[in-house]
Amino acid sequence: MAEYTFFTNPMSRGQIARWALHEVGADYDTELVEWAAKSEAFLKANPLGKVPTLVHHHGDHVHVVTEAAAICHYLAEMHPDAGLLPEPHEKAAYFRRLFFAAGPVEQAVVARSMGWGVDDPQKQGMVGFGSYERAMDTFDMLLADRDYVCGDRFTMADVYVGSQVDWGLQFGSIPKRAVFEDYAARFRDRPAYKEAKAIDMQLIAEGQKDG
Repeated sequence: MAEYTFFTNPMSRGQIARWALHEVGADYDTELVEWAAKSEAFLKANPLGKVPTLVHHHGDHVHVVTEAAAICHYLAEMHPDAGLLPEPHEKAAYFRRLFFAAGPVEQAVVARSMGWGVDDPQKQGMVGFGSYERAMDTFDMLLADRDYVCGDRFTMADVYVGSQVDWGLQFGSIPKRAVFEDYAARFRDRPAYKEAKAIDMQLIAEGQKDG
């Protein structure tokens, strides 16, 4: 048995976790999740039926990790030799941007796609991201003065933050600004990114062929 069981669907946020798995060189088995027929094993691991879900077979223990940002950081913690954890002086930047992307950016993008929004400035603070425009302007500011989340060094936070930017630029949910496009160009050259992306693109192609 591999060290990890990775429940995913290639057309999902599972692409984030696969990239993270490749960045740390993890030994994993993939269990593909069909939206209309979710397996008992998958629903036992995650009753919400949400991917990605990672099961870590760790000695005598089995640990389930869900939520893409949590999976990314968990893998960095479990594989410190990969060098993707923040140094003490990098932690503020690392966690601020990791959870800004997982919180306000994610909320703003989803709300916009659903046609939701709050126009009253007095109430915008209640929704966690203010407005889509404010969230994107802040995201821009958080990446504008650096090559990567922690400065000039790639860390695991860049897998999650980078995935938000990568996906957003591709599908138009993140504005095409130079700061985002330049950031994406830097991480798209990473071998682990290319390896993980190739696997998911092949799975998508096979699924479309079968359909």
